[in-house]
Amino acid sequence: MKKTLILLLALLISLFPIHSFADMAEGDMIVTLGENLTEAQKESLLTEMGAPADVQIVTVSNQEEYQYLGKYISKSLIGTRAISSSAITIAAQGAGITVKTKNINWVTDEMYINALITAGVKDANIYITAPISVSGTAALTGIIKAYEISAGETIPEDVKQAANQEMVETAKLGDAIGDKNAAALIAKVKEEIAKNKPSNDAELKNIIEQAAKDLNVTLTDAQMQSLMDFFNKLIDLNINWNQVSNQLNKAKDQISKFLQSDEGQGFLEKFKQFFIWLFDTIKSIFS
Repeated sequence: MKKTLILLLALLISLFPIHSFADMAEGDMIVTLGENLTEAQKESLLTEMGAPADVQIVTVSNQEEYQYLGKYISKSLIGTRAISSSAITIAAQGAGITVKTKNINWVTDEMYINALITAGVKDANIYITAPISVSGTAALTGIIKAYEISAGETIPEDVKQAANQEMVETAKLGDAIGDKNAAALIAKVKEEIAKNKPSNDAELKNIIEQAAKDLNVTLTDAQMQSLMDFFNKLIDLNINWNQVSNQLNKAKDQISKFLQSDEGQGFLEKFKQFFIWLFDTIKSIFS
């Protein structure tokens, strides 16, 4: 009888993990800390984050960084220690994702947002930090890990891999065409895929070329091929494209370079014309 109860308890634990936080409410926080931080650094970061005393903490190891990023970037960028950390605060339903960073020198706010949207993260305010200047590679792994706990759902392994690859591909592209251009390009392409998924390489290439044209960006053949390979992989995954589109729209002011896009320039031109009309109208009244 005792053995049966033990087996039943083990089964219940496997079905309903102790660390399930699916009932987290708006304003609740979960923190990820790099495994190789000193105790003093951990305490300092928790204070910086404004974390409550009983905050749930998820640890991220350097081994996990290599698991998700080892295929895509050099060992020198990943390093031998997991340092970058984050605080994820649950936002109101429909609020979208916001990201702020401190001491992160390679991955930008916009790159994190893009990758997190691909992973299926939604409605969260995320703060990413480190006690010293670091690349920020550990943070994405930690955020996705923490989001799974907070949402009480498992993100498919291939989607996690794709999100990490996206972050790296965008950062590499950013080295060549500028960080904001790279993030905006990736966002524009994903937005178009969400609207009308391409059925062949020619259609996908047209989408990428149009996005590059909108941003006045010139892509090399190698960059185009790299983007084609990545987006083809993304298209084949089980991703909720409606949610991707929705979250991209909410994050547009952070990742789409709106004021530099054709849409934004059109808005500014109309705004300018309105003031010209207003000035002329006032002038005609007094004359």
